[in-house]
Amino acid sequence: MRYVNGMRGSAMAIVVASVALAVAGCQPGESGADTADGGPTASGSVSSAASPTPDGSTPSASRPTPTVSAPAPSAPAAGGSAASCSASSLKATARQATVRPDGTGTGAAVVEFTNVSAHTCSLNGHPTVAGAANGSPELNVPLTVKPTGTATSVKVAPGGKAWVKLTFVQVQGEGDGYCESGSAPVLYPTMVVGLPGSGAHQVGLDDGQFAECDDTVTVTPVSAVKPA
Repeated sequence: MRYVNGMRGSAMAIVVASVALAVAGCQPGESGADTADGGPTASGSVSSAASPTPDGSTPSASRPTPTVSAPAPSAPAAGGSAASCSASSLKATARQATVRPDGTGTGAAVVEFTNVSAHTCSLNGHPTVAGAANGSPELNVPLTVKPTGTATSVKVAPGGKAWVKLTFVQVQGEGDGYCESGSAPVLYPTMVVGLPGSGAHQVGLDDGQFAECDDTVTVTPVSAVKPA
């Protein structure tokens, strides 16, 4: 009986010790234990750290996303190119040139183009020329054009002007005159002068008709300088 009671006493001691150890394992502050509010401690949480960037640094979760602003539209550069003048933006007139070949015909004419629009535009190139029979542009006769000089773009401000000069094969002699080539002189009430990209313009002389020979004309490019 003493042996049995000893065994029972030993068993009870083991049970008491086991319970004490279990209670000690459930005390707050130990690894794996719950906090007072029931949430997991740091040792029981799942890491949410961001993956390293290509350069090895770890981005902060609170770092703001960079904002890329669209560049402001740039203003046109001063002195930049201007659009070609439209036909409706130009007023064309003609007069007999002061400097012209000797003879009794028109000899040469200066055609003036005035920008009547509200915007700066540009003229460029050599003109085309046609004689308008009976003053009607639909019944014109294209002249053979011989360009001279180098064409450059000419800016024409509102109210500004640009010019071309037309030099014809001159009529000789009095009366009806004659042409040195042997052909008969031709009279045109008006001329149709065209500019590249800027339309065709019908012009007449204040003091008569265009008298020329051989339906051939030498032309200058558009110029900002008024020819004589």
